[in-house]
Amino acid sequence: MSKLSISIVLYHDDKNNIKKTINSVLDSNIDLTLYLIDNSSNDNLKSLSELDKRIVYIYNDNNMGYGSAHNIAIKTSIHNNSIYHLVLNPDVTFKSNILEELSDYMDKNKDVGNIMPNVQYLDGRQQYLCKLLPGPIQLIIRRFIFIKSIKDYINHKYELKFFKYNKIANIPSLSGCFMFTRLSALKKVGLFDENFFMYLEDVDLNRRIYEKYKTIFYPHQIIYHGYKKASGGINKEFIAHIKSTVYYFNKWGWIIDDKRKKINNKTIKTLKNMI
Repeated sequence: MSKLSISIVLYHDDKNNIKKTINSVLDSNIDLTLYLIDNSSNDNLKSLSELDKRIVYIYNDNNMGYGSAHNIAIKTSIHNNSIYHLVLNPDVTFKSNILEELSDYMDKNKDVGNIMPNVQYLDGRQQYLCKLLPGPIQLIIRRFIFIKSIKDYINHKYELKFFKYNKIANIPSLSGCFMFTRLSALKKVGLFDENFFMYLEDVDLNRRIYEKYKTIFYPHQIIYHGYKKASGGINKEFIAHIKSTVYYFNKWGWIIDDKRKKINNKTIKTLKNMI
């Protein structure tokens, strides 16, 4: 049994880039197991498992989707009685002490189901990955409206920019690039919904965790995320995004979603009181 299990989903990633993420993980002192879940059409990345005995490589031989692939590792981790599980993107790097600090925070705060540190671009710019629960209007404007003043107005509130990202806060929607979760919480609320192929599966899961636990933004540690927007233009990623959006709102409600309204209003009020 490892205290922390970690899963990274691969899809024809550059080996040199993924090694940077793997090294960030392996430089930690916490007892861990790292699962590399490969959705590629070949197993050319299998050699990454030779980097360390703590790495477990699983080849799927098909692109089953982001959440479904992570679920393989999460189910294995639950079976092996791990305490925490980190869902990690293959383009994230961080300093060696972060996993230990987050683990300690979770040990001391049993009501926390998910925690995410501050996320920055590689050049040090802030990524605004703390969000309200989305409504269809926000997602439509963010995706299809190109007037900067309108998008900035929507994003200032939706991305909670007014609270400056400088305090610990309970946030209903945190990014899936780094989800440090409590496995006992996932056993209660469920794993990733595999009806999402890609996009919004993290919003859905964090919302379910938030309803029973705290989902914490932790600004005292920084990770670096080489984020690239992949769903621009009419392509497979765009179609996947649309399908996920329709599924998400069919599941939670389009215009009428009383829980979303209540949660978002509470979040805004709480954060403004913290300023």
